[in-house]
Amino acid sequence: MAGKLTHFDSKGDAHMVDVGNKPVTDRIAVAQCNIKMRPETFDIISEGRAKKGDVLGVARLAGIMAAKRTSDLIPLCHPLPITKVAVEFTPDQALPGFQIEATVKTTGQTGVEMEALTAASVAALTVYDMSKAVDKAMQINDLRVVLKDGGKSGRFEAQ
Repeated sequence: MAGKLTHFDSKGDAHMVDVGNKPVTDRIAVAQCNIKMRPETFDIISEGRAKKGDVLGVARLAGIMAAKRTSDLIPLCHPLPITKVAVEFTPDQALPGFQIEATVKTTGQTGVEMEALTAASVAALTVYDMSKAVDKAMQINDLRVVLKDGGKSGRFEAQ
């Protein structure tokens, strides 16, 4: 479904969308990405042997903090009253690396897709930062929204 870009006015100038007349509804978004690394790096992180400490614990906190700061980072995002942020890591030996999933909830007039994307990406960046001393070739891949629900456009689930 192709629609018009909402962050531009009739003259083509960027603007913040007016959500003042939109109803307040419960909203949720889930974003995912993954970070691929060498098997040795995967083992160090999985076994808690990183010199900088608990890589996944720190990355989880970084993702949560990032979701709360999204409107400071993305110029046209509204500051939102976030009611929940969860960041989960699933070890994936096939990569090898970790699948990262961020879930963000609010009750408001606009969605939390950007907050979920920000949480997942910053969590992955933090894993990279804390592990780059042993593996500078790590790759962050496949960042996307996999679920969005609430508001006028309803539910979206990625295929």
